[in-house]
Amino acid sequence: MIIDAHIHFDQYTKEQQQLILNDMLPNKITHLITVSTDLQSCIANLALSQQDDRILPAFGFHPEQLLPDQAAQTKLFDWVRENNEHMVAIGEVGLPYYSNKEKTVCYEPYLELLEKFVVLAAELDKPIVLHAVYEDADQAIELLEKHQLTAAHFHWFKGNPQTVDRMIANGYYISVTPDLLYEEEIQQLVQRYPLEKIMVETDGPWPFEGPFNGQMTHPKMIKATIEKIAEIKQRSVGEVADMLYKNTCRFYPALTGSKTTTSRFREKRKR
Repeated sequence: MIIDAHIHFDQYTKEQQQLILNDMLPNKITHLITVSTDLQSCIANLALSQQDDRILPAFGFHPEQLLPDQAAQTKLFDWVRENNEHMVAIGEVGLPYYSNKEKTVCYEPYLELLEKFVVLAAELDKPIVLHAVYEDADQAIELLEKHQLTAAHFHWFKGNPQTVDRMIANGYYISVTPDLLYEEEIQQLVQRYPLEKIMVETDGPWPFEGPFNGQMTHPKMIKATIEKIAEIKQRSVGEVADMLYKNTCRFYPALTGSKTTTSRFREKRKR
């Protein structure tokens, strides 16, 4: 069975959303962890989760955009606190690495906002989903360590071996996308990282290249990712798939209490 550990489900069209939902059962996809990019995205993901209990939302603010002013930040944080019982995590939050490559970004306000999210995750006892790659990851780790938050998920991570070793030592999780099939950097990361701390994702609707060129990003692409992880780790596909599923359930405790449990999923397949 498969869980897409990081997807921007609210960014798909209604028709695409329905297609994915219809395809979940035959492709053994039990849940989608759908992350948010701002307050409107949080509201949209909450609404989607109320329509289908296989959708589990995370609430946050994506860093690769202009920061909201203080009033908007306060409104977002108040909303997240009011709706925290409906979310599985704080996310997607982090630092603007890619925006900074295009133009110089003042990092201090982004660091301040990220720290607020780290504190909020600790306050609400929720995991945190991070957009923090390369040198940004070290700054994120500093904040996690400062506030003793260990339930951290670095999605689509890239970074140097020293940072990777620090993440492993702290017990953080990573997730990999279908670009594992054609990106050597990600293959080396999977080789280095403990299997019991890896999850799989699409980051959809972000598009992929290689064998997925020109295709709509769909959680069923994760099957090929799992097969590649099994090849790299020299383990059976079934063993790896089972481990990745259990890893995601372990990181997101809300999964074990969700209405669409493993037993219900199997019952649906029997029908």
